[in-house]
Amino acid sequence: MKQFDLERYLSGGIAQLAKDIVRATRQNPKANVFFANYALAARKAEKRRHSLEKLGEHIPSFLIASITRSCNLNCSGCYDRANRGAKCGGELRVEDWRRIFSQAGEAGVCAILLAGGEPFMRLEVIAEASAHPAIVFPVFTNGTMLEDNAVTLLEKRHNIIPIVSIDGDAAQTNNRRGEGVYEKTERAMARLNEKGLLFGASVTVTHENISTVISDGFLTSLKDKGCKAVVYVEYVPVENPELALNEAGRGLLAEWVRALRSRGEMIALSFPGDEKKSGGCLAAGRGFFHIDASGNAEPCPFSPYSDTNLKTASLRQALGSPLFTKLRESGSLAKERIGACTLFEQAHEVRALAASV
Repeated sequence: MKQFDLERYLSGGIAQLAKDIVRATRQNPKANVFFANYALAARKAEKRRHSLEKLGEHIPSFLIASITRSCNLNCSGCYDRANRGAKCGGELRVEDWRRIFSQAGEAGVCAILLAGGEPFMRLEVIAEASAHPAIVFPVFTNGTMLEDNAVTLLEKRHNIIPIVSIDGDAAQTNNRRGEGVYEKTERAMARLNEKGLLFGASVTVTHENISTVISDGFLTSLKDKGCKAVVYVEYVPVENPELALNEAGRGLLAEWVRALRSRGEMIALSFPGDEKKSGGCLAAGRGFFHIDASGNAEPCPFSPYSDTNLKTASLRQALGSPLFTKLRESGSLAKERIGACTLFEQAHEVRALAASV
């Protein structure tokens, strides 16, 4: 079977989406011009990455940045909340993020996933991100803070794409996120759709909700809401390990995502399932890395260990850090995962490696 290339799929998906939006936004000249220009910028970024690759420097096409630890919700099973107590240091200033986004664009990064906490609690950072049109910024949000000032920004700057979290039906979403959250999420999606704004959905998949979220009814409901992309994220068992998917569940999810892609109706991603099909874990700069709210360069959000901080190091220096280099060379990323995440299962080894460099 041909190996799945997640990075190429993302780049191709973004490029195709840009083309589709150019056709669909003829009545919105500003959006039409932006996505036409972005398609050109994405090709230029790819050439830049290829030129650096020839010099022995691998630059991933996308990154993950958690711009805040703050959140207005208290969701059950939240990895960030469970890990927050171990974090220290103040959050990066807007000026720091401006420098990081600029360095990313210069290196050929064309997409940066903004996460939290709840990223819209730092609207000033999202506004700064929007000033970098050669990069698209999917923003993973609970959807409850998409108020007037946020929507106004989204209407003006089309490279900010909300990815709204939803965990199944109303009962399943409210059970995890709090009473009334599903209804707020629906209102947010309806408003984004009414404004003609591009957005997607993020789904945390558990043993309890898998039968709902990989059904035609659920997919139809997302399409009816106006979603253009769906990101399935396997539950990482920081608490309630019984909710984690077993091998049978992972097989069902993988088959469902393959079917969605064959339909071509929307961009479909699955983490970390797509990593397995890409030849192993993509963390530590192989396919991406994570920048936490304090600027620490970490292998991924589920492996919060670092030997480099972007307050003092450049983005390209972080990619070549001793920790990332050792992880890529040690074979840790290629290990077969048993649970939801390769490096999460190797926490002791990665912690020891970070302490030794």
